[in-house]
Amino acid sequence: MVLTPKGLRFRGRRFPCTIGKGGLSRAKREGDGTTPVGTHRIVGILYRPDRLPRPTDWAVPIGPSDLWSDDVEDPDYNLMVRAPHAFSHERLRRADPLYDLVILTDWNWPQAVPGRGSAIFLHQWRRAGYPTQGCVAFRREHLMWIARHIGHGTRLIIPRV
Repeated sequence: MVLTPKGLRFRGRRFPCTIGKGGLSRAKREGDGTTPVGTHRIVGILYRPDRLPRPTDWAVPIGPSDLWSDDVEDPDYNLMVRAPHAFSHERLRRADPLYDLVILTDWNWPQAVPGRGSAIFLHQWRRAGYPTQGCVAFRREHLMWIARHIGHGTRLIIPRV
């Protein structure tokens, strides 16, 4: 998968997508809203089983207490954790559909450097052109297609464009 100025290119198709509101960065920091340049590997898929069918046999259901730590002081920074959780976190089971399907990358994982940025996901967009906090976002049907055609270790290449 390669991010281009015209969208994500993958398996002979091009998918419109949005990136972080801060654009691309070679020096990603927690909360800066940028999408990190580099080659990132796909390391997992999470999905909401109450909202959509399992996209692939290696996808893991998102439960009601699943969270993602984004607190640089948390020993579990940039890892999935469970509620209750004393540190700052993002809820994976959201009221809106953005995280109904989440493709996980290895950005700053598994040995996270505090402050380097957490959780670069591929997920559903709010609407075309609406930026993310640093993730790459797609139309729901495109994200589902991508999830069915990737494997563990598939590369996401984000070049400096």
